Amino acid sequence: MPTSTSGDKASVKKDKSKRSSTPRKSTNATKKTGAPKKSTASIPSKKGSTSSSSKKNPSKVFVLDTSVLLYDSEAVRNFQEHDVAIPITVLEELDTFKKGNSVTNLHARELIRYLDKISGENKMMREWIPLNGRSSGRIKVVTEDGGNGQDANKAFGSSKNDHRILNAALHLRKAEKGRRVILVSKDINLRLKARAMDLEAEDYETVRVKDIDHLYRGRTTLELADPTPIQELYAHGSIPADSVLKEPAIKNHYYLLKHNSASALATYRHQSGALELLHKMTAYGVVPRNAEQTFALHAVLDPKVPLVTITGAAGTGKTLLALAGALEQRSEYRQIYLARPIVPLSNRDLGYLPGDVKSKIDPYMQPLWDNLSIIKNQFSESSKQFKKIDEMVQSEKLTIVPLAYIRGRSLSNVIFIIDEAQNLTPHEIKTIITRAGEQTKIIFTGDIFQIDTPYLDAESNGLSYLVDRLADSELYAHVGLEKGERSQLANVASTLL
Repeated sequence: MPTSTSGDKASVKKDKSKRSSTPRKSTNATKKTGAPKKSTASIPSKKGSTSSSSKKNPSKVFVLDTSVLLYDSEAVRNFQEHDVAIPITVLEELDTFKKGNSVTNLHARELIRYLDKISGENKMMREWIPLNGRSSGRIKVVTEDGGNGQDANKAFGSSKNDHRILNAALHLRKAEKGRRVILVSKDINLRLKARAMDLEAEDYETVRVKDIDHLYRGRTTLELADPTPIQELYAHGSIPADSVLKEPAIKNHYYLLKHNSASALATYRHQSGALELLHKMTAYGVVPRNAEQTFALHAVLDPKVPLVTITGAAGTGKTLLALAGALEQRSEYRQIYLARPIVPLSNRDLGYLPGDVKSKIDPYMQPLWDNLSIIKNQFSESSKQFKKIDEMVQSEKLTIVPLAYIRGRSLSNVIFIIDEAQNLTPHEIKTIITRAGEQTKIIFTGDIFQIDTPYLDAESNGLSYLVDRLADSELYAHVGLEKGERSQLANVASTLL
């Protein structure tokens, strides 16, 4: 029996280089979110979420910044009985985002259409309009006049949209005496400026992972006092899970059973209630170098699991294992799709780059080609395996796809690898998964502590959200990698720098 068990949700070390957020004027003003999940009242702070004694006069008014509405077009409906105000400057900024194919552009268009719908029948947006009937809060558009003689433009010595939004919130606080007026923004700097003006400000946290330090990692090490379960596992290929587990097992969870120098790798099959032995495996010449890599490769190769996530720092082998596993299964799928989120600069999307779609996205996809080269170069140039990869690329059996154009598609009989998925929002992750048709497998890889997109962080990015929400689903498997295998030099840099 086990003498000690590392919990199913183990602690994840935070990377020192984790980025929080960047200033609001960035390309993808997409996100960090924070109101409660459509059923929780006020936004981020659970402290003092006082509910109103009168539904017509809720206790709080939330002023929403552009970054929140671009992150979640349904944000205005996520505050229950509380009122929501949108500065007129935010409408102006949304107008600049309405054209394009990204999720940000989609959210801008959806919100604009929604506001047009609820303000129909000659309703004036400068008056309070009920959102979802009398049981819900109300919404209005507010102007940027300062309140109580306060002027953010003068206070900060410049005239910018951020300051106009602050002035709108200050003006609303003056008009709504006796009520708490709170600015909600994904922009850290704007929240700091608001507090400098003595105005409450909070992050938007609806789709936020509550405890990132104990995010599900998909694997557990069991120290056994008796070697018998390990011996039986090797002898019979499986053992009843309750013979070694003290707690209910999670579907498709992985276990490392150890007793002194003896050890065995196993996965839990909920259909049989058993731990099944995992044997050493290879995929297109790639051999796992440790137990956690074996777990990850097994998840990629497992036909019973159509959705897989692999997380870990640089050099842990996430992308390499996903690619090798996909190539190993090439005959079972019509195509292999590879993709990475493109984080554009200065609010310019792919259309601003020269050339056709392939030449536009190739620079962003180079890390995928690098991993493909590592797999290919294990073999001689004259070998069948080497030539097969080149043939797959030329015939588009193996192809790069831009995520911006995936909306509306149906992906059937493909294996789809999305690298750097930590730079996607929860909405973008959902959009990709809902494109899956019959016989499709989707693999997300990434490092949740290395965020390159403004308004996302370890708690609010789509990859963390996916791992947190899908744990214990029979269609899903996750493995968190920790041990770096790229090189000794890379490990030293990762550990000491």
